[in-house]
Amino acid sequence: MSKMPITIEALLVIDAIDRRQSFAKAAEEMNKATSALSYIMQKLEENLGITLFERQGRRSVLTAAGKVVLEEGRQILQASSQLVEKARETSTGWETHLKIAIESTGNYKVFFTVLQDFLKEHPSIEVEVTECVLSGGWDALEHNQIDLVVGAPGPIPLLKGFRSVPMAKAEMVPVIAAHHEYAEFAEDGKSMLAVLSKIRRIVIPDTSKLNVTRSAGLTNGYQKLYVQNMDQKMAALRAGLGVGHLPRKRIVEDLANGTLLELKLDPANDLESFLAWKISNKGKALRALTQLLEQADWSDG
Repeated sequence: MSKMPITIEALLVIDAIDRRQSFAKAAEEMNKATSALSYIMQKLEENLGITLFERQGRRSVLTAAGKVVLEEGRQILQASSQLVEKARETSTGWETHLKIAIESTGNYKVFFTVLQDFLKEHPSIEVEVTECVLSGGWDALEHNQIDLVVGAPGPIPLLKGFRSVPMAKAEMVPVIAAHHEYAEFAEDGKSMLAVLSKIRRIVIPDTSKLNVTRSAGLTNGYQKLYVQNMDQKMAALRAGLGVGHLPRKRIVEDLANGTLLELKLDPANDLESFLAWKISNKGKALRALTQLLEQADWSDG
């Protein structure tokens, strides 16, 4: 491989000169002699065959070509900084990437608040978040598609090598839109049961691909409308497309203003949930994040 005409040092010099608007101030910032910076820029211009800076009074200003080198160079500097940080973390047992699945009924507000705190401490770690439903999170964890599942529903699969921590239960409320044709029976459990088989169920299908899928809530009905996530389910229920269970904490305002009506059906459906990961996963990033998640108040928000 031929020698590259642009070095990291040269890019740092260009960046400093542009920010400080003079060779002298850039040299002071970099703890170098002004002549040293001038030499680095002179050699770079010779190697590239272009002019990078021009004088405007006492200021050193980038030429059009210099601006291109600066803009692209800053991306290279950022990438090189991230590379160094990742290499250091990897050498000490820290993962550079975490894959997390959060159950559709999970408390997103608390999760992302905790994640923000985690990433402040470990900004170079990439995090990939996906949504799962019922057995889907356990399935993905078992087959190493994710490192952590947040809000996975019980019961916990046995003999799979999982470590799990109980989280706050999610109170699932059966609801119907106030303008639905059968909304008049919402307060009368007996009458609602009599017509329930005629009402379409709004369902998020189990995301498990390899294991036996599960169902929960009002799944036995005349028709089903399958949606992909909780936001879609909430929108479908508000639109009056059918009935279904929603986490009470997500629809406090809807229930208060009468957009959605709670069905008086028994028994109550409290969804037990867990924070879970594989015992064999000894990554330091995973452990640091799970410790923060374990300390969080999942009953909040």
